[in-house]
Amino acid sequence: MCGICGWIDFDRDLRVSDAQWELAAMTATMATRGPDDEGTWIDGPVALGHRRLAIIDVQGGRQPMTLQEDGRPALVLVYTGETYNYRDLRQRLLAMGHRFDTSSDTEVVLHAHREWGHRDPRTAVSELNGMFAYALWDIAKRELLLIRDRLGIKPLYYYPTQRGILFGSEPKAILAHGLAERVMDAEGLRHTLCSVGNPDITAFRGMREVRPGHIVRVTRNGIQQMRYWQLTDSGHTDDVPTTVRRVRDLLEDTIQRQLIADVPLCTLLSGGLDSSALTALAARFSDVRVRSFAVDFVGYSDNFTPGPMCATPDGPYAQEVANLADTDHADITLSADELMDSNVRSSILHAHDLPFTMGDIDSSLYLLFRAIRQHSTVVLSGEAADELFGGYSWFHDPARIQADTFPWSSSVDIAWQSLDPDLAQKLDLPGYLDGQYRGALAEVPALTGPASADPQERRMREVCYLFLTRYLPRLLNRKDRLSMALGLEVRVPYCDHRLVEYVFGSPWAHKTFDGREKSLLRAATADLLPTSVVQRVKSMYPSIQDPTYYRMLRTRFTTLLNDRNASVAPLLSVEGSRALLNTTKNVTWVQHILTLQDFLSDYNVRLTI
Repeated sequence: MCGICGWIDFDRDLRVSDAQWELAAMTATMATRGPDDEGTWIDGPVALGHRRLAIIDVQGGRQPMTLQEDGRPALVLVYTGETYNYRDLRQRLLAMGHRFDTSSDTEVVLHAHREWGHRDPRTAVSELNGMFAYALWDIAKRELLLIRDRLGIKPLYYYPTQRGILFGSEPKAILAHGLAERVMDAEGLRHTLCSVGNPDITAFRGMREVRPGHIVRVTRNGIQQMRYWQLTDSGHTDDVPTTVRRVRDLLEDTIQRQLIADVPLCTLLSGGLDSSALTALAARFSDVRVRSFAVDFVGYSDNFTPGPMCATPDGPYAQEVANLADTDHADITLSADELMDSNVRSSILHAHDLPFTMGDIDSSLYLLFRAIRQHSTVVLSGEAADELFGGYSWFHDPARIQADTFPWSSSVDIAWQSLDPDLAQKLDLPGYLDGQYRGALAEVPALTGPASADPQERRMREVCYLFLTRYLPRLLNRKDRLSMALGLEVRVPYCDHRLVEYVFGSPWAHKTFDGREKSLLRAATADLLPTSVVQRVKSMYPSIQDPTYYRMLRTRFTTLLNDRNASVAPLLSVEGSRALLNTTKNVTWVQHILTLQDFLSDYNVRLTI
């Protein structure tokens, strides 16, 4: 895993300008993503920067990497991520006459583009199985390609300019260049206030993400987006037993591919079905004893209060799995003081670069990653299992499913009430959210076959699509940003595109065949797990229940509302915002406002609403 950045200016020769200083500044912002090495490459109109976290071929694999033809560079690549099938691709390319100087997956990607992508880059990218974001400069064509993996596991941002483009793994790389403006307009604020992932918009005006499964082609003639992958209807005909076997086969193959690393590797183990299955499979196929980690809070088990999203504490279940799988397990125990530490909260904000927060859940995850990084460089995590297999309670709530909006959306009314009335009227958050919802529905692939006659199957196809394309991306961005801020690579096996394609195409009746959530995953992995874990009801990632945390949060929020010079003050209704403190149910929105204040202030953002 690494960090990449750079820019194109088709009207300048960047070799004879001060471009090296601007490129150095951009590259330096990626230092935590790549603490092991750095490199730059400037030629003509292009400048490329790279920071490396060495995972595979630690001694080789330096970047930017070039592919030579007739003794001269033909292609130049800066790459972040992992291509899990690089060994298979390498053998195919060797048989075709290609020769390699390193053992890295990066060089395989270069040769894949030369062999299969010279006419259409989508052909080359479609050969890759992995998580990746990269920039490829073709010297002869004078063409830059920005390419992102199918699910958007690895981030990649870009910022069009009059004469080219700026790009980077994170917004901070782009903001380090003088051409990028730190401006938030009404569209950026709407995007910030609504919990819907839309890569066409960021908090910063003019900045966009490369969409998952897309290529952005940059030439002197302009910028073009090309889709190389999308969710489709597979016409699933396998019965339930066959589907369960196929899910198990795909999981086993995926885990074995993702165990490849030349550095220490571990798993996140919460004691839920997703992480327990990953840990058990990793332990089965690993050549060494697997390490596993879980998060806990001071006094959490003793004072635990069940809730609708978290009925049982994780600790006992995680320990059962660790014992059965024989992992080297450790619990990382955190306190309210640690979660509210201003340095931790600042580190999280500057990891995100955007006013997105999950409050104490972000803090605990960041601190968990910080502890893990002392022992491991790579960690396997269970993101996407709930979105893919139907794990969230929202999937099984008829009112949520039938509501004509995103099933997880519930904060717009709260946001509306806490905003300045004139601003709330102008932003029209309900209208914005509805527009985003309609746009997402228009993308859903039509259901075919016998299931297409079933209204529930049609609706659940839409819901599954919404979760995979509008909910999951925010979680993947969060996991990437908080881990890479500490130089830790997170791999997400449930995002393997083969597994996603297969399970997305299966009927909802298959996904709930035993009358419960995640039926397919439970059946596919039950033999690996303790009975208690197999029978356990879905429990969300743990949130602290210590009253001290909420008191500290309340004090900080009250202080903010009393400061009329605060950056966020013009956006708020003080009376409406104070009402948020009447119940802990609004704690997420309170944390959101606090983060927005820090973002506007720390990043010196100019509001143009």
